[in-house]
Amino acid sequence: MSDTIEKIKCLIIGSGPAGYTAAIYAARADMNPVLYTGMEPGGQLTTTTEVDNFPGYPEGIDGPTMMVQLQQQAERFGTQVRIGMATAVEFSKEPGGWHKVIIDGNKEVHAHTVIISTGATAKYLGLPSEQRLRGGGVSACAVCDGFFYRNQDVAIVGAGDTAAEEATYLSNICKSVTMLVRKDVMRASKAMQHRVANTANLKVLYNSEVDEVIGDQVVEGLRIVNNVTGEKQEIAITGLFIAIGHKPNTDIFKGQLDMDETGYLITQGKSTKTNLPGVFASGDVQDKEYRQAITAAGSGCMAALDAERYLATLESH
Repeated sequence: MSDTIEKIKCLIIGSGPAGYTAAIYAARADMNPVLYTGMEPGGQLTTTTEVDNFPGYPEGIDGPTMMVQLQQQAERFGTQVRIGMATAVEFSKEPGGWHKVIIDGNKEVHAHTVIISTGATAKYLGLPSEQRLRGGGVSACAVCDGFFYRNQDVAIVGAGDTAAEEATYLSNICKSVTMLVRKDVMRASKAMQHRVANTANLKVLYNSEVDEVIGDQVVEGLRIVNNVTGEKQEIAITGLFIAIGHKPNTDIFKGQLDMDETGYLITQGKSTKTNLPGVFASGDVQDKEYRQAITAAGSGCMAALDAERYLATLESH
């Protein structure tokens, strides 16, 4: 540990749309924010090739470029962007107290306000062929990428409400949708199951798993295995959507911040406030409903405004 402990007015953990938007607002409010990028600088958008649904980009933009531009915008107003990851935290329970954050296991910083924008990580199947074709037809977000597969044949893996919702969403855009369910029943609510059953161009294959994603540069097909009979079949598709859930990146906050049963941080009302004074959460780390770049950016703005108001109340006392 270093001997001198840096004191920071506003510390932002995470560098996706939420973190960088929080940084832009915090910097413009003279909060001198310091942002640590985390393990994946730029967040989930760096694995997205085309972003067509973020307002202000009429021609669309690729994810990595957009994140570089967001970083540059944050730095233009004075944000210090640092490569590094928060590995442990010790939050104060007292209003006005210093929050202790350990970076990369060896650097200790103290912050009056902390904005957590660590995001969530999409769960994948873990197949080499799937990982190789991420961005080449394999996606974990139907709402983000479904448009690129208009009038094409696609498949989706998952059995819960999100998978059912995304499958029916894709059915409105794509020529056909094949839904792969690992067990002999879906986990989705009855209402969602009925919606799936009543969608003409949506076919469900039960007891089915992906054996291999076929294609060199882009997805060309899928080899499916029936996990009861062992029988394999191949189908021609151009897009594969994985909808088996997300894991919020909140492990280091366990025991200190309130979270739901799946680990998403709980914020109060319409604010970004957590259960501890001076600690705020924005983006996918506290949002399992929408999970879009634009909603993450919006909540990043909210977090910076909440942090600014919190600091103002401290100074007025």
